[in-house]
Amino acid sequence: MTDMAAVTQAAGTAPAQVSGTREVVRRFRKHRLAVLGTVVLILLVVACFGATWLAPAEQGAQDLALGPTPPSGAHLLGTDDLGRDYLSELLYAGRISLAIGFFVAIAATLLGTAVGAIAGYVGGVLGEVVMRITDLFLIVPAIAILALALEALGSSPLTIVLVLAGLGWPYIARVVRSQVLSLREREFVQAAKVIGASTPRILVRHLLPNLAGIVAVNISLATATAIIVESTISFLGFGVQPPRTSWGNMLSQAAGLVGTPQVYLLYFPGLFILLTVLCVNFIGDGLRDAFDPQGKQL
Repeated sequence: MTDMAAVTQAAGTAPAQVSGTREVVRRFRKHRLAVLGTVVLILLVVACFGATWLAPAEQGAQDLALGPTPPSGAHLLGTDDLGRDYLSELLYAGRISLAIGFFVAIAATLLGTAVGAIAGYVGGVLGEVVMRITDLFLIVPAIAILALALEALGSSPLTIVLVLAGLGWPYIARVVRSQVLSLREREFVQAAKVIGASTPRILVRHLLPNLAGIVAVNISLATATAIIVESTISFLGFGVQPPRTSWGNMLSQAAGLVGTPQVYLLYFPGLFILLTVLCVNFIGDGLRDAFDPQGKQL
């Protein structure tokens, strides 16, 4: 009975392998760039999704008599060739770019984590088959497949999210599988098996909590990747199509203005993309250090 009690205690305390919430928060707060990135990203998200109330002008409001004007007190980022306030258009476009980035990251991470955890824990023939399928997704030319899929299925934001998530999950799946292969041999997993815990319970209760750091970091980095890829395909003409706007197709529309007085219309969408990606990468670095118990003491 004493041995069984010890086994039960070991199985029940498995999630303690992950640093406590307070310790994770403390370590994250010590990472100054991560904190700065979080604050800036929150402000950017609030500004974009609150553009209805915060933007200087309504979306698409035109003043053809005004035409393109450089940044000024009346229009902080200038106006485009239709006389639209460019700051307002950037904030409204940011809704789509940010939403695509966040939803792609979450969907790809959830799918990749599930596939990797199952393949790593079950192992055997099933695990090998799953990983060989994963390898097939990794070797396909992503941009070409993405362009063909969007051409066939349409370029709505939902389609872009589904296609990008379908191409992005194998990366986290491989990382999660390697971690699960190591974790499944640990004492707390073996103890859970001894007391009769089912496979789903072991995966959800004992393994996934120990993957929290990997999952959090992947979501942050996948967000940055998704925003860049969406901007790339929109710039190439395969992404978000008018009348919807994203930072990527704003870049595309301004691509011919290099060397003209209206070149600022090209700079500002690029700066918004750069700022967002930098913030997300800083957050990813902070999360990695916060969840890594072997990392440097911040």
